[in-house]
Amino acid sequence: MGIIAVHCMELLVKCSHHLSAKVNRQSLTYGEAVQYGMENVSWLRRHSLWGKRTVNLFLIITQLGFCCVYFVFLSDNVKQVVEAANATTFSCSMNYTNQTEILVPSFDSRLYMLCFLPFLILLVFVRNLRYLAPLSLVANVVMSASLVLIYFFSLTHITYPINLPKVGRAKDYPLFFGTAIFAFEGIGVVLPLENKMQRPQTFTLVLYLGMGIVTFLYISLGTIGYICFGEHIGGSITLNLPNCWMYQSVKLLYSFGIFITFALQFYVPAEILIPPVVARVSERWETAVDLLLRTVLVIFTCALAILIPELDLVISLVGSVSSSFLALIFPPVLEVIAFHTEGLSPVKMGLNMVISAVGLVGFLAGTYIAIEQIIARNALKHTDTLSSYLVL
Repeated sequence: MGIIAVHCMELLVKCSHHLSAKVNRQSLTYGEAVQYGMENVSWLRRHSLWGKRTVNLFLIITQLGFCCVYFVFLSDNVKQVVEAANATTFSCSMNYTNQTEILVPSFDSRLYMLCFLPFLILLVFVRNLRYLAPLSLVANVVMSASLVLIYFFSLTHITYPINLPKVGRAKDYPLFFGTAIFAFEGIGVVLPLENKMQRPQTFTLVLYLGMGIVTFLYISLGTIGYICFGEHIGGSITLNLPNCWMYQSVKLLYSFGIFITFALQFYVPAEILIPPVVARVSERWETAVDLLLRTVLVIFTCALAILIPELDLVISLVGSVSSSFLALIFPPVLEVIAFHTEGLSPVKMGLNMVISAVGLVGFLAGTYIAIEQIIARNALKHTDTLSSYLVL
C-alpha cells in the first residue's frame, strides 16, 4: 500500500508539471490539475470544471473525516484517563488485560466529544496558520516523545512464546485497506508542499525519504503492538497502555497533539468552502459569516463522530470512501488523460488500470464492510443497553 501510494503521489507531481507547462502556469492545485487534464481530452473538455469540483469534494470529505476521527480519538483517550485516575499508580507493570483497567465508569464517550466541541470551535477561529505554528511545533515534539515511549513499552513487554494468528480473517482485509489508505492519504498536500519549496527539483527525494520513514513507522509499530497486546488490540494503541502515570500522560500528550492538529486538518475544507460564501455577502458581515460557517462545520463533524463513535471503523470508512479516490483512483486516470497524446506505453496503461481497479474494489468492499460492522456494533450496543436496563 505504501509503494502504491507513493507511486501515485509521484504521478500527480509529474502530471502537474506537464499540465502547468502546457497552460503556462507556475503551479497547479490537485483540482486544477484534474481540470486541465480533462481539457486535454476533447470529449471531456466541457465537463472539466466538474473534475475540479469532484476532487475538491473528496478533499472536503477526507479532511472532515479526519476531524471526525480526531473527535473519537480525543474522547476515547481522555475518557480512559479520567476513569482510571483514582487507581493510577507509578508502577508501570503490565496487567495483561489488553487495555487500561476501567475502574470508575464515567460519562459516555459522546459526552466527552461535546465537552471538546466549544474548545475546538475556538481553535478553528484562528484563521491564520502562522499563529498555530508554535503550538503545532509543540504538538509534534510531544507526539514524537510519546511515540518513543510507546515503542519502548511495546518492545519491553512482548511475551514468549508468541501464540498469535499469522494471517487475518478474509473479511477484515477490506477494513485493512481503508485503514491503510487512510494512513497514507497525504496526497492532498503533495502539490502545495512542492509549490512552496525553495528547491522543488529535490521534491522527489524528499517524498521518497519522508514516506519511507512513515511506512517503516507504520509497519514496525503495528507489528510490535500486535505482538505485545495480541489480536484484541484497541483501535488506537494508546488505549492499551497500562494504568500508570507515565503512560496516562502519554495519552494526554498525544491527545494534545491531536487537538492542535485538528485545526490543520480543518484548514483545507475551510479554504475550499468558506471563501465563495463570504464573497457573496457585504464586507460588514464577512467576519461574522466566516466564523458562523466554521462553527457549523465543526458541529457537523462532531455530530458525525457522535453517530459513529468507533475509532477503527471510522478510520476505515473515511479511508475507503474518499481517500481511495484521491490516493489511488484519480492519479492513474489523470496520467492517462494528461499524456494520452504523448503515446503512453501499454505497460503504463496496464499499470494505471490495475492501480485504479485496486482503488475501486477497495472503495466498494471497504465501504460495505465498514458500514456493515458499524451497524452490527450499534445493534450489539443497543442489545447490551436494553439487557442492562431490564436487569435493573
